[in-house]
Amino acid sequence: MTPVTETTPSTEARRPHDVPDLTVAHAITPFHLGHVPVRGRLITLGPLAGAILSRHDGLPEPVRLLGGQALALVAAMATALKFKGSFSLQVKGDGPVSLFLADCTDTGELRFTARMAEDHPTPLPDDAPGLLGKGYMAFTVDQGPNTELYQGIVGLEGKDLSEMAVHYFQTSEQHDCAIHLFSRHTEAGWQAGALVLERLPDSTPLVDNDDQKHAEATIQDLWETARTFGQTLAADELFDPSISPATLITRLFGTLGVELAPARPLSFGCRCSRTRLQSVLERFSRDDLDHMAQDGVISMECHFCNTAFTFDRDSLPAGRAEGTAGPS
Repeated sequence: MTPVTETTPSTEARRPHDVPDLTVAHAITPFHLGHVPVRGRLITLGPLAGAILSRHDGLPEPVRLLGGQALALVAAMATALKFKGSFSLQVKGDGPVSLFLADCTDTGELRFTARMAEDHPTPLPDDAPGLLGKGYMAFTVDQGPNTELYQGIVGLEGKDLSEMAVHYFQTSEQHDCAIHLFSRHTEAGWQAGALVLERLPDSTPLVDNDDQKHAEATIQDLWETARTFGQTLAADELFDPSISPATLITRLFGTLGVELAPARPLSFGCRCSRTRLQSVLERFSRDDLDHMAQDGVISMECHFCNTAFTFDRDSLPAGRAEGTAGPS
């Protein structure tokens, strides 16, 4: 079973709609293959999938299924990096989904949002290319103010989100990897997870040409073997609560010398707050604030957790004067 901890936010921190303070303790299981220069991560979101995706009931189910895959993907990518901040996946295309965004912090806090085009067709396509259309995929590492964004952008290529992500790493990073993303909605609720394999730089010592070619061929064969083993993973196995991540990884790659690393947590990590939103409002002019108010109240909604915030117009600072810098 995947350990879960859940606490109730304090009265001061409580937000509308009871946004859960939910952490899945062993959601990420990193591992290495001792016989192959390969590292991997097995991701199981557990109840986090439902906690996040169920807050977007206004989105069609195919979009939320894609959202589950995206959450598992950014969790796998973010926890493979050494950084402080957030790692995000953003897709903009000309399909029915006009904006698609998931991100994960260095401490494993996840969030997701998507926006539908106003004129999207019904019924919707149920595949990633049909939902996203033609456009681009961007992976961004944001380490906060006074730091430079690292961003890689590539066109959308592939029959699903897994292939699109692999295309990014092969094109932008020149990096061999295998990515398997899973998401489904059953009577038990939402489920999402991933298996990611990355080929590490070959550490085989330089020898004469014939031996070097043989060593490289052997490493390539072992990488292909690891990829083949990974392709056998089925959703029923990944989401079976009676099979631990360690057991599943060993079952898949045991003949390649599995070396497990300590598990890592994931949590529901929307970063909205009244203080942050009030600071945004204070950048608007007095006339803008008056225009936003209805019956003396300004309403704002976080699109990641769908939490509504209300502010009394009279309780806000007067706002900036006309002609000064607006919101950034």
